[in-house]
Amino acid sequence: MFGKIRGAGRRVSRYFAARSARYLAGAAAVVLSVVVLVTPSAYVIEMPGPTQDVLGTVDSGTVIDVEGVDTYEDSGELLLVTVSAMGVSRYPLTNAQVLWGWLDPQITVLPREAVVPVGMTDEEYEEKNAESMSSSQDAAVAAAKTYIAAHADELGVSPDVLDDATITMHVDDIGGPSAGMMYTLGLISKLTEADEAGGEIIAGTGTIDESGEVGSIGGIRLKMLGAKRDGATWFLAPEANCGSVVGHVPDGLRDVKVSTLEEAYAALVAIGNGEGDDLPHCTA
Repeated sequence: MFGKIRGAGRRVSRYFAARSARYLAGAAAVVLSVVVLVTPSAYVIEMPGPTQDVLGTVDSGTVIDVEGVDTYEDSGELLLVTVSAMGVSRYPLTNAQVLWGWLDPQITVLPREAVVPVGMTDEEYEEKNAESMSSSQDAAVAAAKTYIAAHADELGVSPDVLDDATITMHVDDIGGPSAGMMYTLGLISKLTEADEAGGEIIAGTGTIDESGEVGSIGGIRLKMLGAKRDGATWFLAPEANCGSVVGHVPDGLRDVKVSTLEEAYAALVAIGNGEGDDLPHCTA
């Protein structure tokens, strides 16, 4: 009898020992998972960033401030669009945040080196973005001068109107070169009596050079989402980015393919006049 009790006791002890081991293993796995999730990640996440009406104002002043010549109001909005990136500067993401990004269809997850070149410091990255923004503003002024000189009569302005103007551009906490085209359109719009946007909210993106060529940019899918979120119904997209536009235009947003300032300004005027339906879409 006692032998049977002692045998049963050993079985009970082994049962509780095995069960305790499983609990300990489970607890260790939970702790390890938590540690992994809070560990800094080698990835960055990108999401739709803020937009800014280049015909409007920011805390530091009018976005496009033109002094020395007459300027005119427009009833619409011309939105530059941006991508917000987390994990690229000073504060790395945790693996938990990256996991959240993978689960969200409006977020893109990328290796950090795909955004920040290997060996570049946070300070150098921020400085590069600021320099790119400054260069895009200079290119926008140069492109506007070239365009106005060639189209002064139809625009109703002097071909050298900008020669006597002082132009300052203010955009808070936005970097990179991709707003060049929208800066150019905004500057031309401010110098003409015509109400180009005609009350519409028109977003767009693309680099610009002095000759008026519109160049490709990154993150266009996210930028279209930001444009739609902030009320835009039209989106001027660089032809070079059309492969990333097709199939990803949000409902309620109409894309327009442009490759030059000439095409972009013509599209702006057509949209403002209610004649945008025949403007070209991006195609595959």
